[in-house]
Amino acid sequence: MAAARVLLLLSGRPESVSFAQSVCGLLGARPGLGPWPTHCSLKRGQLVLSARPFPGASARLPLQRPPFCPFAALEQQPGAPAAKLPMNRGVDLGVAVILQSSDQTVLLTRRTGTLNVFPNLWVPPGGHVEPDEELLEGGLRELWEESGLQLPQGQFSWTPLGLWESAYPPRLSWGLPKYHHIILYLLVISQETQQQLQAQIQPNPREVSALMWLGPDVAAAVAATEGETETPSHLPQDLPPSVLAVELEDGGVRPLALPTSTLLRTTPATAESTERVSTGTKFALRLWLQHLGRTNCSRKPCVTPLPCASGAHADPGPAREEEKLDPLPSNQGSRKQSA
Repeated sequence: MAAARVLLLLSGRPESVSFAQSVCGLLGARPGLGPWPTHCSLKRGQLVLSARPFPGASARLPLQRPPFCPFAALEQQPGAPAAKLPMNRGVDLGVAVILQSSDQTVLLTRRTGTLNVFPNLWVPPGGHVEPDEELLEGGLRELWEESGLQLPQGQFSWTPLGLWESAYPPRLSWGLPKYHHIILYLLVISQETQQQLQAQIQPNPREVSALMWLGPDVAAAVAATEGETETPSHLPQDLPPSVLAVELEDGGVRPLALPTSTLLRTTPATAESTERVSTGTKFALRLWLQHLGRTNCSRKPCVTPLPCASGAHADPGPAREEEKLDPLPSNQGSRKQSA
C-alpha cells in the first residue's frame, strides 16, 4: 500500500484513513450539520486532520462533504457492498487554486469532455499534491500545467480557505466510488488584473476546454445552489442571462456567451456529463465570498488560516439542511472497481 496521504488524529496518534471511510464521519460529522471546523497540518504531501487542536497544526479550516456523499450513504445502509471498494488504498490528497485577480474575479476552468473523472465540470485549477511537494508549490504547479499561468514572486499572497471531501462518482446512484480525495482549496490573490492575467493564459487542451472569470455577484448565486437537489427553474432577476467565457477551438480560442443557468445546475441523480459547476467549487466560492466579506451568513464556518504569505516559487458553512443520501443502486453488487 502506498504511503498514506491523509491521516487523522483519532486517539492521539496519526492513523491512515481507509478508502471506504468518510473522513467527515470519522471526525464527528452528523446529519444536517456542516461544515466542521478542523485542525490541520500539511507536511510535504501529507495532510493531518483532527477535530481538536494538536501540536504542529497550522490552520483551523472548515471541512465539508456534499449532502449526497456516497461514503456517508454506505455507512448508513446495512449490507451495502463496502467490501467491494478498494481495501489497499487510502484517501488521496488534492489542492485547488482559487485565483483572485486584483479586481476581484476568480478563474474557473471547464474540464474537457474526454476526461474519465468529472468531465465538463467547471472547477478551479487543481489536482494531486505530489509526495515531495508543499501545498502552495503543488497548487501553483497545477495552475501552470492547466492554464499556463506563472505568478511572479512577490506579486501575490495566499491563504488556505477550506477542505472538501470529494468522491467520484459523486453519487452512490451513479455507482460505487472509484476515487476518494480531500481537496484543500487555496486562495491565491494576484496583484494583476483579470485582463492582465487573461493575456498570459495558455490553456492545456488535454485538460481544459474553456475558462472564465467569475465576479462576486454571479459567484454568490452559484454558491447558493450548493446542496440543492434540483436545479433552480428560474434565473434570479438581478443576474445577467449569460457570462462571458473563452472556449478552445481548433488550436485557438473564441468568445463564449455561457448561459448563467448552466452555472446554477446541480448534480443530477443519474450518471451523465452535464456541464455544471462542481459541488465542491460552490463550497469554495462560498468561502471566497466570506473572505471578501460579501455574504451575511448567520452561520459562518470557523476559519483560522495561516497568515497570508507573499510570493513563492512557481516552478514547473452552508445553511443547516437535512442529509440527503442516495439509495444503493440495484446493479452495484456485480460492478467491478478500477483505479
